[in-house]
Amino acid sequence: MNSYEAAFDPTAFLGSAGPGRIVQQFRKNQSIFAQGEKADSVLFLQHGRVKLVVMSEQGKEGVVAILDSGQFFGESGLIGRRRLSTAVALEDCLITTLANAMLITTLQREPGMCEFFMTHLLRRNCRVEEDLIDQLFNSSEKRLARLLLLLADINPGDTAKSLPVDISQQTLAEMIGTTRSRVSHFMNKFRKLGFIDYNGHIEVYPSLRSAVSPDKARLPEGDARSID
Repeated sequence: MNSYEAAFDPTAFLGSAGPGRIVQQFRKNQSIFAQGEKADSVLFLQHGRVKLVVMSEQGKEGVVAILDSGQFFGESGLIGRRRLSTAVALEDCLITTLANAMLITTLQREPGMCEFFMTHLLRRNCRVEEDLIDQLFNSSEKRLARLLLLLADINPGDTAKSLPVDISQQTLAEMIGTTRSRVSHFMNKFRKLGFIDYNGHIEVYPSLRSAVSPDKARLPEGDARSID
C-alpha cells in the first residue's frame, strides 16, 4: 500500500466538499429526495436522523427505516435503479451527496474507502435480515419493544435513554406493521411495567429488553401463532 492510500481518511473525505461531492444542510421535515426520482448519487448522513418512506400504488404510506448519523443511503443508483423510497429529515441534518461516478472511482482506488463502504453494506444487510426474522416470528408487541431499544441505542451501563427525535405512534405502527391502536395499547402496557416513560420524549429503560425474546428465529413446536 502506498503512502497516499495509507493516509486516506474516509471520515474526513465524507465530511468535506470536493470534486463530485457536496455538503448540504436540510431542515427538519425537509424532503431530501423522492421515491421514483433518478438516483445519480449516494448520500452520507453526517449529522441528524432521516426517515425513509415508501408509497404503494394504492397510496398507502409506510416508514421502512430511520437512519442515524454515519450511515449511507440512496445506494440504489449504483446499480442503475431509481430512488426506492422518499427520504425526509427527522431533524436538522448535515448530508454529503456523492456523485455515483466519483464514488465508484474512489471505491476502486482507495482500499480504506472500499472497506468503510462495504462494512456499511454488511451491517445494513444484517439489519435487514434481523428485521425480516423479527417480522416473521415475533408478535407486534415484541417488534415494538425491539424497535424502541434500537432507536434509543441503549448501551451497557445506561439507566435510561430518551429517543433523540419525536416519533409518533403512527410512525411506530408503520415500522412494525401494525395499527396505531395496537401500538398505543403496548406503549401503555410498557409504561405500567416501568419499561418506558413519557417526558417530552419517549424514555426507554434497559428493562424493556425483557419484553424481547432472546431467540427470535425459533418458535416452540406447535406455537407458531401470532398474538396480533
